[in-house]
Formats: sequence, structure tokens, C-alpha cells
Amino acid sequence: MRNAPPGQRAAARGPGLRAVPVLALAALALAACDGADMVSQPKAKTWDRNGFFPQGRTMLQPVPGTVPRTVPNPPLPQPAAASAELLARGRERYGVFCTPCHGAAGYGDGIIVQRGYPRPPSLHAARLREAPAQAHYDVITNGRGSMLSYAAQVPPADRWAIVAYLRALQLSQDVAVASLPPDERARLAARATPGDPGTPDDRTEPADRAQPGDRAQPGDRAQPDRTGGARR
Repeated sequence: MRNAPPGQRAAARGPGLRAVPVLALAALALAACDGADMVSQPKAKTWDRNGFFPQGRTMLQPVPGTVPRTVPNPPLPQPAAASAELLARGRERYGVFCTPCHGAAGYGDGIIVQRGYPRPPSLHAARLREAPAQAHYDVITNGRGSMLSYAAQVPPADRWAIVAYLRALQLSQDVAVASLPPDERARLAARATPGDPGTPDDRTEPADRAQPGDRAQPGDRAQPDRTGGARR
């Protein structure tokens, strides 16, 4: 059969010879899977003595400073006062997480809203200006309506910073003229249309406010324009 074609030589060997490698592999697999070793593996249980650790036991105390996995961001109380640092942090975090929907000035005209995302309510609506700070904090934490929770992205301290900046933003867009410094009142009087000079008790209306992209933010400074005047 030495000179026979390969097909005839394979047929001459028969199925028994071809089965030898398969049986050898099966024997090796069974040898590696000892039933007793699979059931009784060497391991350390919670309450076992364990000479590997200095305390002599398997279960150890957490190291100092360990934060429980179940409460990664424990709630914080509302700050007693809004410092300049808190407002600066809130403005920066608002710009990162809030402007895409709410817009830079809080009118709900953010960039993704301009591209079709549901428009959120204006943060200057009466009910939101009158809502307590805790209510805004809770919305950031839990979400509401089409707004998802930001608890994973914004830690509690930053939530309060955003709420503080939101209050400053609301105040900046709804201020009684009488409460403004004299130079600001003069600026508004110069902008008033003929026949409607405005009175010290007037409040700025949405039509008188700067438009998206040119709205003043708390802390912004007036910048000179090309005509030598001043703009925000």
C-alpha cells in the first residue's frame, strides 16, 4: 500500500487509527479536571484564620479614608453664603454642563436646542426664580422631564456652586433699574427709545435684554467697541 494514492492509504488505516489523537486529548482533559480539586479549591473565607496577614485573619478593616462604594458622593448641606470662589466655580461648571441646553444666559436656547433637542424652560421664569435653592439642587441630582440626572457627573459641592451661580444669573437678568449704580442707569437711559425713557422702577424686559451670544454674564466687564463706546 506504500505506492497507493493518499486516499486509499487513509482508508486502509481505518477509523480506529484516526480516533487515537481524539482519545488522547480527552484523557488529558479528564486528568486536568480532578473532581475533588474543583470542589475543594484552596481559598480563604471571610472568618478563617489566615497567617498571611499580621492580624491573623482573612477579613480586614478598611484602610483609613476608604469611601463606601454605595455612597460615592454623600450629600452636602447648602452653603451658608455665596463666596466669590463659589460663584466662579459655579460659573465654570454651568458653562460645562448646563449651557448646551439652557444657554449661556439661561433662556433655554443652548446649542443642542438649536439643533432640535427639546427646549427646557427659561431659568428666568417666575416659578423658577421663586423656587428654593434645594429644588434646583434636587433637579441636578435626580433629573426632571427630559433632563437626566447629573449626579454622576457633578459632585454635591459643584451642584451647590451651580445653584449659587444660577441665582446670580437670575438676578442679573431681572434687576430693578432703581437698584443699579448711577452709571448703569445712565447707560440704560441713553439706550431708551424716544418717548419711553424708562423710570427708576422699571425692570428690564426680555425685548430690552441682550440677544443670545451677546448677553452679559455676572462678573463680565464692559469692553470698548470699535466706535469708542462701551459694550458688554
